[in-house]
Amino acid sequence: MRSDTEDFRALFLNDTPMMDARAPVEFDKGAFPGVVNLPLMNDIERQKVGTCYKQHGQKAAIELGHQLVSGKTKAERLQAWADFARAHPNGYLYCFRGGLRSKIVQQWLKDEMGIEYPRVVGGYKAMRHFLLDTIDQAVEQCGFVLAGGMTGTGKTEVLAQLDNSLDLEGLANHRGSSFGKRATPQPAQIDFENALAISLLKMRAAGIETFVVEDEARLVGRCSIPLPLFNGMQEFPLVWLEDSLEGRVERILKDYVIDLCAEFIAEQGENGFAAFAERLQQSLVNISKRLGGERYQRLALLMDQALAEQARSGSVDLHRAWIEALLGEYYDPMYAYQRESKAERIEFAGDQPSVVEYLRHRQARAAP
Repeated sequence: MRSDTEDFRALFLNDTPMMDARAPVEFDKGAFPGVVNLPLMNDIERQKVGTCYKQHGQKAAIELGHQLVSGKTKAERLQAWADFARAHPNGYLYCFRGGLRSKIVQQWLKDEMGIEYPRVVGGYKAMRHFLLDTIDQAVEQCGFVLAGGMTGTGKTEVLAQLDNSLDLEGLANHRGSSFGKRATPQPAQIDFENALAISLLKMRAAGIETFVVEDEARLVGRCSIPLPLFNGMQEFPLVWLEDSLEGRVERILKDYVIDLCAEFIAEQGENGFAAFAERLQQSLVNISKRLGGERYQRLALLMDQALAEQARSGSVDLHRAWIEALLGEYYDPMYAYQRESKAERIEFAGDQPSVVEYLRHRQARAAP
């Protein structure tokens, strides 16, 4: 039999299959990418055992657990664990602390299914601490540079062309702005942090020690950038991406209208366009106080007209009017102020090809 493991680094670098024996409510709060939740106890059973433990102690709680998970229920769960173990002979199982629950699953698999399957020592809690430490260590030990620029200059496109970029918006499934919600939901905060840490771990294992990240606010949608990284982002050097207003309008039209509409239709079928239109209108409502009443009403009318024409004919041309007005009257003044406040940290400014070239050369110079 393979031994139980504490080599968390190898587990994540190798995308090792893992079976999570925690209850669904624990799993939903946060998990690791690709892990399968096959709980020893469901939420109700776990709650009953927890109450029993508080009132009568561990022995009584274990006895109750065995009563609750018995007969057909036990047989079905055993079969699911066995199926996973046979499908993933190189995998591991774990519970919250790598204690009683994972040991029970491990013992039952051995005694009743003849399968010896290793567990992760320390369980979810230890692996989670390892990943948080991974982020802290990267901020302390690695170099970072921010990609900034006005809205619509294509900062995400720059990141996609680099092998040393960390796409925080991609990990958060959100474009970062007030209009940034996607058709699919964002990950839980813990899942976002775990995915970020694993990306850092894999890139450092590949020899990358200098990272490019987009200049973001603390919140990317509802996902909060880990504080050590965000604090560092207030001091990291900056490259500034530039583009014409026309180029920026076209890019926003593609990202926030054409592509987002297609996302909603792919997700919701015939209801997709209505959901897309509602999302766009709500995004404008969300910043209505900052826009002011008159300006909000004017932009909302332009947006409504554009959506009506898109629904009628499929044409997206009218969307350019509200996009250009929103950039010129709302986003650009904010970003102009940001650029001024960060001027001392800007080490290069230019269009997309020149910024990509600069960042590639910068990485090559930083390589050992």
